Amino acid sequence: MANTITLKRRINSVKNTKQITKAMELVAASKMKKAQEYAYRGRAYRAAAHSLLGRINELTEVEEHPLFKKREVKKQLYVVLSSNRGLAGAYNSNIMRLLSRSILDDAKNHIDSSVVAIGKQAANFARRLEGVELVAAYPMFGDQPTANDIRPILNTITELYKEEKVDSVKLLYTDLKSNILQVATSISLLPAKFEDDINGDDRQPLTNTTFEPSIDVVLDNVTERLLETQIWQAMLESIASEHSMRMMAMKNATDNASELIDDLTLEFNTARQAAITQELAEITGGAEAIRG
Repeated sequence: MANTITLKRRINSVKNTKQITKAMELVAASKMKKAQEYAYRGRAYRAAAHSLLGRINELTEVEEHPLFKKREVKKQLYVVLSSNRGLAGAYNSNIMRLLSRSILDDAKNHIDSSVVAIGKQAANFARRLEGVELVAAYPMFGDQPTANDIRPILNTITELYKEEKVDSVKLLYTDLKSNILQVATSISLLPAKFEDDINGDDRQPLTNTTFEPSIDVVLDNVTERLLETQIWQAMLESIASEHSMRMMAMKNATDNASELIDDLTLEFNTARQAAITQELAEITGGAEAIRG
């Protein structure tokens, strides 16, 4: 009897857990849809920023800008995007694994590594890394990060690079490929880069274009907007990836709970049948003893 009572308690416990994971799956699915819409719309904005900077390069050498100057890399800074919470499958572990591999490669090349963590999971991980400086830690923002959220992060990064406290900055985030595929990605943030427009042959020349107040001022603003756009888009991709991976993780947990309930129910029925059989045997044996 004690065995059946224990099994019944376990079944009820798993059922309660299943209700929680199912609710989390539905919430993540709802948030994922909105987050994906923001991420897809942001990609066009990021492409436009790259294209604009590429066109400005036709009139001036962007390499002269302090954020474009290339130096020998002796100090590497990683900007790592993670979540504030767990229960998102391999979302955080994939990023931490990428960060660990990058730091090990830096150590082999005698490069000092430091981290700017965005999200509590990345901050907690970076604090445990020996020989790696945690420069700053920021919480992961909501599903719709704004320029005001990104500005402190951007200021920290650009100041470190301009003051030559770091020689290179890389952005580590999770790129959303599809609902079921998200890839931990590393891109170079500083020194700043631009991409040539694939339709460059069809563009109108900028020879007679007037920039106000000057081309240098425009370049300063565009460069900051480019960096801001890269961080902003990486956040959108990471947020959408987090919701996608959490939805899949909770779906798998719900499915596993259903299978566990079936197994426990079968075990419970078997134990109950065995108890009934034993009681019938005892009753039959007692009746035979009285009759004899």
